[in-house]
Amino acid sequence: MAEGFHLTVLTPEKAVLEMEAWSIVAPGSAGYLGVLRNHAPLITTLVPGKLTVKDLQQKPQVFAIGGGFLEVSRNHVTILADTLENPDEIDLADAMESKDYAEKRLKAAENPAEREEYQALLDRSLNRIRVKRDPSPSV
Repeated sequence: MAEGFHLTVLTPEKAVLEMEAWSIVAPGSAGYLGVLRNHAPLITTLVPGKLTVKDLQQKPQVFAIGGGFLEVSRNHVTILADTLENPDEIDLADAMESKDYAEKRLKAAENPAEREEYQALLDRSLNRIRVKRDPSPSV
């Protein structure tokens, strides 16, 4: 039997995913990173992007992740995600509306904190649109 590692994905609302995984490819702040069994210990930040998880049969599942943190320790990977959505759950019209709202607010932002907030919303909205339109695995 193939051996993998334990994966837990948590959002502020609930535990979204709990499974044995063969691999993951996640959007790290320095670029996409892959994790397999026996990966060295690691803690990194995640940015909005496509999270690809392969189960023990190496069947991929794709999610839109809104950023967060990833920790690898002794064949256990924990992801603390701002948001995690299956492409089937993404409402494209809602994502487009959110993008338009963020763009308008970003142009009208009066201080760095507002610009940062609306840039983050824009990044998450654009990611949701990309994943909805192209739900193919990262790898």
